[in-house]
Amino acid sequence: MANVAKLAADALTAGNGLLRLAPTWVPRSFLQPGKRLKLHPADYYALGTHRGGIDERWFGSTTFAMNDNRAADEGLSYVVFGKERFTLKDAVEELGADIVGGSIWKKYKKWPVYSKFFDNMGPIPHHMHQNDKQAKLVGQEGKPESYYFPPQMNQIGNNFPYTFMGFEPGTTKQNVIDALARWNDGDNGILDLSKAYRLKPGTGWLIPPCVLHAPGSLVTYEPQWGSDVFGMYQSMVEGRAVPRALLTKDFPEKKHDDLEYLVDALDWEKNIDPNFKDNNYVEPINIGETSAQGYQDRWIVYGRFGGKQLFSAKELTVMPGAKCVIKDNAASGWITTQGSGRIGNMKLQSPVMIRFGAMTEDEVFISQKAAAEGVEVENTGTEPLVGLRYFGPDAFPDAEMPNIGDHKKYAVAAAPAKKKKK
Repeated sequence: MANVAKLAADALTAGNGLLRLAPTWVPRSFLQPGKRLKLHPADYYALGTHRGGIDERWFGSTTFAMNDNRAADEGLSYVVFGKERFTLKDAVEELGADIVGGSIWKKYKKWPVYSKFFDNMGPIPHHMHQNDKQAKLVGQEGKPESYYFPPQMNQIGNNFPYTFMGFEPGTTKQNVIDALARWNDGDNGILDLSKAYRLKPGTGWLIPPCVLHAPGSLVTYEPQWGSDVFGMYQSMVEGRAVPRALLTKDFPEKKHDDLEYLVDALDWEKNIDPNFKDNNYVEPINIGETSAQGYQDRWIVYGRFGGKQLFSAKELTVMPGAKCVIKDNAASGWITTQGSGRIGNMKLQSPVMIRFGAMTEDEVFISQKAAAEGVEVENTGTEPLVGLRYFGPDAFPDAEMPNIGDHKKYAVAAAPAKKKKK
């Protein structure tokens, strides 16, 4: 679109640094939708049963969904300004630092992350996401990711609210090679080598690249790197066959039948880590203690991958009649999960039901400049206003970003003292 630069600039000006985004829906042919994304019941197969059910909604995305038979713009978020629509990807390419900030634009020349809700009736096959070196071999980028389970989206847990992660300590590479060799025998038994963790709304996990995981059936908010690479290592899930092409699609073609190569692609030490939960599990951490003022901001995704701060996320709750100003010094994508109100001069409303293709008032993108100056959020409704916002790489000073396990310090500090026995 020739005039996207002017449209995007005008939209930023009118929104005081905020951009209104339309819902972005993504289907997956190998999964069954959990039907908690607020889509109209008739619309979960709006793209046709041959494409699969819609089980994901992507936020602030400039990343393509790498599905077979995909639409040209599948996965991309659209900015809506008056009667005009244009992709956030095009807007960022035109305005660069004015949207994502100088440091991100200088290093990446794009918005390098995105987030999503994924929502399934049952579990996803045990799979991994390649690291940068591996993904580069097929012209893509690696994908570390993170999970947070919003309570507002998880009134029910569906069929299997447990996630298998990694392998039991003592598992050998030959065990996994043997499992892959059984691909066409039915269930290849790879989950027999793994451990499942019960999922708890209001908590989350970090998932490094090259670590196997079979996400469970809670609705998951998933800040992650801007890539859609994966390899499925489980041959059947819930009695449905997983095409072997989903194991090999993001590996070099000459390696598709090299089982040793496919197993060596896993980060072995992280997969068999006996302290996997301690090293990857997160719980929210309050940012200051401001609940007496009618609001509370919390870290929900934090920590680092290989020492690098790649993405993070916060959850803001504003009580009825209250308002606050949030300052982050970094661009972010916002999605409202509960309530109504406003952010800056834009209305916020968490919808009850959405028709496919319809507009909503629950999602915005906050430019770096607006975030640094401060954005006012007000609750004009009768229930809490809750919004999730995710950030890109190096968004915060190291001293400000919590580490994995830091939630334990606050839990201990908040616990009442034990009474002494008489």
